[in-house]
Amino acid sequence: MKKISYLVVAFLIFGATSLRAQLIDEKDVTITMDLQPVLQLDMTTPDQIEFVFDNINEYFAGITHYGATILKVSSTVSWDLYAVGRSSGSNGAGFWDQQIAYGSGTNTNAIANLPISLLELRQSQPNAGASAAALASYADYSASFTAAGTPSGQNSLYVNGGSNTPPSLADKYIGGHAGTTGTGDFLPGGSYLTQTGTTSNYYYSMDYRILPGLPAIFPNAYSADGLTAQDIVTANAAGNYAEPGVYTMFVQYVLLEDQ
Repeated sequence: MKKISYLVVAFLIFGATSLRAQLIDEKDVTITMDLQPVLQLDMTTPDQIEFVFDNINEYFAGITHYGATILKVSSTVSWDLYAVGRSSGSNGAGFWDQQIAYGSGTNTNAIANLPISLLELRQSQPNAGASAAALASYADYSASFTAAGTPSGQNSLYVNGGSNTPPSLADKYIGGHAGTTGTGDFLPGGSYLTQTGTTSNYYYSMDYRILPGLPAIFPNAYSADGLTAQDIVTANAAGNYAEPGVYTMFVQYVLLEDQ
């Protein structure tokens, strides 16, 4: 009888423990992840880049500012980078703003409407995302500046009527290009912080050049696709030249998600 009692007691103890072990109380916590797209363009540059032409050699050979602007890109998404020339439009869309005119201003051959495209750019390495630029004569600004006396639009700044609308398939980009996503027209997410050296696709050193020529007609002023001359004589008439004075414009660098 004692053995039976012990067995009954043991069953009751271990049986109760087993029943209690199956009681579970659960609580859930929801984890949310918000992946915000990041497009970051860092720019190191003087507030103002000046071109002062005060001798004949500078008119003939032009003035170049090397490495005047450094662009650094960081992005979590595929991206395109381009430059566009703009002004306040006081002389009309696509022209430099004339701040000061030298002389009497009565010479009808002296033209104050100077095309923004006369400014030339050069980037430190080729555009690695321009394989979709089949229609572009010049897909970027990586070509060397041409010698004086050899007019070319290969480095002419992109201008779009006073707006910052992205360039088309036929126009220049610094990185990436217009086109369809997936055809090599963009640069992938990444950062200059993870790259070494100065030749990465996320780091660009930009040179600027202005070549007035003799007389000052700016022979390298061309349309955004580099095909249509916009120099003073072509846009006006033979015998015209740039009116001496102080002119201003600005270059806008735009980093955007590739579409």
